[in-house]
Amino acid sequence: MNILFKALNDPTRRAILELLKEKDLTAGEIAEQFDMTKPSISHHLDLLSRAGLVESVKKGQFIHYSLNMTVLDDIINWIIQLKNNQID
Repeated sequence: MNILFKALNDPTRRAILELLKEKDLTAGEIAEQFDMTKPSISHHLDLLSRAGLVESVKKGQFIHYSLNMTVLDDIINWIIQLKNNQID
């Protein structure tokens, strides 16, 4: 779970998640939204992928990234359970 919170701790990675909330995007389309190098964006996407927050699918010569809602749902449920346990 450490990698998950590390991924969420960075504002650029959170901004990438916000972009992917709207629609699936290629790495190039994501990179166009930021003032940083493509290798830097690739690093952020790699960390998000390793954390399970995004999924990637190769279509032709492009890799398309999408938000993985399953992991986000698991996090939300865990936080709700943790909160409910404190109330009891």
